[in-house]
Amino acid sequence: MAGIIDLVGNTPLAELKNINPNPNVKIYAKLEGNNPGGSVKDRPALNMIRSAIERGDIKPGTKLIEATSGNTGIALAMMASLYHIDIELVMPSNSTRERTLIMEAFGAKVTLLDDIEKCRDYAEEKGATKGFYLMNQFANPDNYMAHYKTTGPEIWKDTEGKITHFVSSMGTTGTIMGNSRYLKEKNADIQIVGCQPVEGSSIPGIRRWPEAYLPKIFDATRVDRTIDISEADATAMTRLLAKKEGIFAGMSSGGACAAALQVAREIEHGVIVFIACDRGDRYLSSNLFG
Repeated sequence: MAGIIDLVGNTPLAELKNINPNPNVKIYAKLEGNNPGGSVKDRPALNMIRSAIERGDIKPGTKLIEATSGNTGIALAMMASLYHIDIELVMPSNSTRERTLIMEAFGAKVTLLDDIEKCRDYAEEKGATKGFYLMNQFANPDNYMAHYKTTGPEIWKDTEGKITHFVSSMGTTGTIMGNSRYLKEKNADIQIVGCQPVEGSSIPGIRRWPEAYLPKIFDATRVDRTIDISEADATAMTRLLAKKEGIFAGMSSGGACAAALQVAREIEHGVIVFIACDRGDRYLSSNLFG
């Protein structure tokens, strides 16, 4: 019988049947909300903790610390509980209450600060002190390698190698970096498309980082195209996914879907896969579905 760790990954692809603008293009959502922790971040959380333990970076008594906007924190809290490790998670104070409660349910300590940049600074300072280990998803190769080892191979297998475009929101950029590495090895013609917020828009899970905070794992040469998505378009598409396709996901998924539909309008034929990052239930206290 499988344990929770064994259930991470192997998420399904769901074809969009009602909002696809091009009948000659197949569009699939990779339903990462089906992971046991409810998001795509279960994959890197597991790989970062397990790999650090195997290297001896995490020893008995070590405490973990990490800055997060939400999903990575939930995934790390769940994995830390399974490995019996104490963890402190540092989040922006405007994060939805559900996220804090879920992390605390797994036994994590949650610290709230003004914004994600301050959270990252706090986590790095504390992570440098004795007894703490900073997961550092923004610079940790184990983040994107989780997707190289699992997500990319799943997509290649489930599309029978027919994928032509991969679309992903960009936050820590681990998802797009790992999938790009794998898919480009299988077929260099596959287009890797990232989406980020337009200037001034706030989309949970997607960031337009200031240069000083750009994730160190990000390699711009691995992204063929970047599409800017507005907060209004991401919100509208998230609601449309629920109403028309039965896919109840978060705002970053709506942003990725909007980008995927834009690509579908521009090409004659193809197979597009976008990442539906998480489930919509962790946004119910916001106005996303209001």
